[in-house]
Amino acid sequence: MKFDILTLFPAMFDGPLTESILKRAAEKGLIEVKLHNIRDFAFDRHSVTDDYPYGGGAGMVMKVEPLAACIEHAKVGSPRARVILTTPRGRSFNHAVAEELAREEALIIICGRYEGVDERVRELFVDDEISIGDFVLTGGEMAAMVLVDAVSRFVPGVLGSDESAVNDSFADGLLEYPQYTRPAEFRGLGVPSVLLSGNHQEIAKWRRRQSLGRTAASRPDLLKDAHLSASDREYLEELQRVAGSDG
Repeated sequence: MKFDILTLFPAMFDGPLTESILKRAAEKGLIEVKLHNIRDFAFDRHSVTDDYPYGGGAGMVMKVEPLAACIEHAKVGSPRARVILTTPRGRSFNHAVAEELAREEALIIICGRYEGVDERVRELFVDDEISIGDFVLTGGEMAAMVLVDAVSRFVPGVLGSDESAVNDSFADGLLEYPQYTRPAEFRGLGVPSVLLSGNHQEIAKWRRRQSLGRTAASRPDLLKDAHLSASDREYLEELQRVAGSDG
């Protein structure tokens, strides 16, 4: 999986790309991340990449010429790449979108800055627009890091276990169940006995119910799109009855 990131601040990616899982994935050749400095494609001697907006208004707008040249340069090495613009107006990024993007051969990610990019960049080059949340960042670099990290998890071999991405929160529309490791007791708090039983069927049942309970308590909005069995729905109804009687 190849990522081409177009940014005004390539040094911002030094830490995230040179540590932990992403570093190992790159060393194994499972992912490739190439940074492109948009300033290198400016057309004047001062490397100007922004200008005042036509019609007036606060802030600056990223110029079309440097971005167009940078995108076309990235496409030489990744001709079939999906071009993504990070922007608050984009579709919401989530687990399903990350899995979808991981099926692409390559991604070109444009890190927006200032008041945004010249609209002609969208019209001529952008295939997709992604937002990582309903808030505004100083630039799209942080959003690009999130995309690279989340999408890379779906690339075979990147995670230590192929089951990790399958069992993560949101993989089946629910939050993940609680996790425990040694010691079996800490400051009076013990590990649930079912996890020590060796009964894998009961462990799976306990984990499923914990996921359902956590989701119902913290993110009930997820339940409407979750993959729920008849027994799942019965358990949720039971939780509602108990909550109603406690109230």
